[in-house]
Amino acid sequence: MHQTYFLDIKGLSVEFRTRNGTIRAVDDINFHLSKGEFLGIVGESGSGKSVTAYSVMGLLDSAGHPVCGQVMYDGIDIIKATENTMQDIRGREISMIFQNPRAALNPIRPVGYQIEDVLKQHQLATRQTAKSKAVEMLRQVKIFEPELRYKSYPFELSGGMCQRVMIAIALACSPRLLIADEPTTGLDTTTQKATMDLVKELALKQNMAVIVISHDLGMVSNYCNRLVVMESGKIVETASVNDLLACPKHEYSKRLIAASPKQNSCLENLTISPEKHLIRETFSHSEKKTSTPQLSKVHTLLDVRNLTKEFPIRKSFKNFFFQQTNSYHRTSYRAVDDVTFKLESGQSLGLVGESGCGKSTTSKIISRLINPTSGEVFFKGINITNYDAQDFVEQSERRMIQMVFQDPTDSLNPRYTAHESIAEPLRLLLGMNNSQELQLQIFSLADQVGLSANLLERFPHQLSGGQKARVGIARAIAVKPELLILDEPTSSLDVSVQAIILQLLNQLKNVLGMSYIFVSHDLNVVRLMCDRVIVMNQGKIVESGKSFEVFNSPKNPYTKALVEAIPRFEK
Repeated sequence: MHQTYFLDIKGLSVEFRTRNGTIRAVDDINFHLSKGEFLGIVGESGSGKSVTAYSVMGLLDSAGHPVCGQVMYDGIDIIKATENTMQDIRGREISMIFQNPRAALNPIRPVGYQIEDVLKQHQLATRQTAKSKAVEMLRQVKIFEPELRYKSYPFELSGGMCQRVMIAIALACSPRLLIADEPTTGLDTTTQKATMDLVKELALKQNMAVIVISHDLGMVSNYCNRLVVMESGKIVETASVNDLLACPKHEYSKRLIAASPKQNSCLENLTISPEKHLIRETFSHSEKKTSTPQLSKVHTLLDVRNLTKEFPIRKSFKNFFFQQTNSYHRTSYRAVDDVTFKLESGQSLGLVGESGCGKSTTSKIISRLINPTSGEVFFKGINITNYDAQDFVEQSERRMIQMVFQDPTDSLNPRYTAHESIAEPLRLLLGMNNSQELQLQIFSLADQVGLSANLLERFPHQLSGGQKARVGIARAIAVKPELLILDEPTSSLDVSVQAIILQLLNQLKNVLGMSYIFVSHDLNVVRLMCDRVIVMNQGKIVESGKSFEVFNSPKNPYTKALVEAIPRFEK
């Protein structure tokens, strides 16, 4: 007898119109979902995961359209449904947690009002009852003091709290199907775990079916019963979590699993996509020779002493910080609190902790992008905090400390080609004006980071995330710094691209003798990359030591909570 599924997708193909014709983003997709089931869809950027989700929601933009197939939801063909029908289904029957909660939320409307909007649209609350129901939803998603948060704007909330608001909006109408599109991207490990634990708890309570879309295979395998693996718009494998992790059948699935950092992974053993051939030993003989003495003569490169940074609290934000600090008299917020550590030459140091713990602020002070409130930073014995952040660009030490920023898109000038972005520090900091010499150096740097020469004339919007990350790294190493600060350099990258970037950074460190400060919330990545690790919480260092010792035998309760929250592959 033919079985009827809660959600049944048959032969779905979706095309997008472009200036050069059409692109098939999803090609002959077939899968089903039962009531109460957790299904994971995994794959890299561009594999068709989100397009599939938007097809189920009926949210494809005007350029995209299904060319064939069915999306059957409880007897209704979503593809053929009218917009009026879909408006009734969205929110009430099928809800979605979008990838970027800050972008998905209305920035000029309090979050409580946005929950009310959904309830009123589906006639599940009146003007009199909407507020109490919205507050109750905030309480259900475990937001502290929901009555106060009801009138908060998205910019007044952390990333994790914005994600909880998105969950509250998605669950406000008690839908029967929830689609979570990259629900944990950019969140620290404890917030990731808290977010997914919350989704699972509420879904089980309401017998809700859930589709989790992610490139984080470790996270998905911890929460889903079954996995669908997508590559280039096609489903290449479907299996239970245990079967897929224990015995993947498709080569792409094998590569995806192997490239995902695990508790016992080695950096050298991460197998990656066919793009691996782009990483080459292209350093000149002279560069290799000069890097060897740097590695053999170990000395204190960086000495951070009692670093403190306070930010003034504006009146409009006082309620937010009062609730965090339980103090009604503070006029400033201490982001970094008496931080002291050293970094040796040729060493990699990891800075880890939850969002808001002070990692990025500490790294910005060290790179002299902002001034400390108090404390000192000595670089090669020179107190660089004697210079104002605005004046530091003129000092010789500026060249020796470079930074790779978290978002490669935001950190690249959208009006500069990749070629111009790499050329800028060579001109400004090295005074390289000879066009032939400059050109040779740019091509050499692009080659070192595995960036094809034909991509150099492209603008940032014409490059993939991995390609933009490489431009950022090439720009940072162009002036041959001794200290490279990396702020979440792989946070939004696919696992295979992440493996490429990590192996590239490790190769550059070994060959050029650079020291790294690696700021990240991905503890598996920090364990792979760093000799030592510092754990920060509320602006303070709570634990430090060798990476192996800290991750395998954490002593501080906060560190233990971070380590326990790391997604683990279970077979």
